[in-house]
Amino acid sequence: MAARLGRVERRAYTAVVLAAVALLVAGIGIWATESSGSQDDGCAATDLLEPPCGAWWGAYVPYAEDGPAEGSLTRAVYAFEKKIGRRLDLVYNYHDMSDTELDGQLLTPDERELGEDRMLMLAWESTVWREPHHENWTEDQLGWADIASGTYDEEIIDPQARRIKEYGEQRGKRIFLSFDQEVDARIKEGAGTPEEYIAAYRHLYDRFEELGVDNVVWVWTVSGYLGSAQEMKALYPGDDYVDWIGMDQYNYFLCHDTTDWKDFDRSQRPTYDWLRANISAEKPLMLAEFGTVPDPADRDRQRDWYARIPDTVRTMPGVRALVQWNRPVPGDDCDLTVNEGPGLEGYREAGADGYFDQPLP
Repeated sequence: MAARLGRVERRAYTAVVLAAVALLVAGIGIWATESSGSQDDGCAATDLLEPPCGAWWGAYVPYAEDGPAEGSLTRAVYAFEKKIGRRLDLVYNYHDMSDTELDGQLLTPDERELGEDRMLMLAWESTVWREPHHENWTEDQLGWADIASGTYDEEIIDPQARRIKEYGEQRGKRIFLSFDQEVDARIKEGAGTPEEYIAAYRHLYDRFEELGVDNVVWVWTVSGYLGSAQEMKALYPGDDYVDWIGMDQYNYFLCHDTTDWKDFDRSQRPTYDWLRANISAEKPLMLAEFGTVPDPADRDRQRDWYARIPDTVRTMPGVRALVQWNRPVPGDDCDLTVNEGPGLEGYREAGADGYFDQPLP
């Protein structure tokens, strides 16, 4: 039709079309903003990255192990997101204090890329791993007393603090940071005493503050094993030093040579209740690692375990982030991944729930 119009008519027609396109694009933009959550609807994340209307959906995904993407965290996360049918809100990764380029430097290029559209949770361990990515779980402790005394400030602590500060200044991004996750398990590993841990934790916090690092949200993470209740109490650095509380609880089932299957509620609620009663009833809580192994005798059991998460977590309102541990742990029957089968089906279903669709900061 346009070929038959005169010059003036063509100009008028073009103007109308452009105006219509502009309105359509504007409408799409409004729809996209509203569908992903409005900053004015009361659901915007707080300065401490707490989502008031639901919870973040996150995962720990190991680096790609083979093929052209070997050694890539970004490719591994993208592949995982394709499987689960959504983008993660939060990507969890681990670092030691070796100062090596990959494991010992916080905010690697891959993490920075992922952080453009997701939040980052970095676990920083006061150890030096003997193999990359802690492959066989062997490490050497640096010791909380030496960290607290400032022994590693210039060599280890300050460079990483400055990297995080630069990330905030250049990207406008905050990160979650956990110092020695599952800290209650580290006493037996020779890291030190509870008093030394608190001194080390507070030293890191204060050192970051002295260096002007203001884009860290501090997460204190325990295993959540209630047999260590007294140790967990003794290890708490204090409300002034903690923004979030993290816990790592699983349904290990046959992984630990038991026959006790714990559904999502039974695996999480006892520790949740204990932390609310004994540590803080106010701090937001993160299931910083969670998951279940399959039941070889009942394939649907793993799917149901994940599918019931949305209804159950709504009854634990302090939980504001859930992080799937998507990696097998050492031992037989210890595959905690949701890469395929019923586990993937249940995890996909849970992740599609609106409770985990919150506007990212």
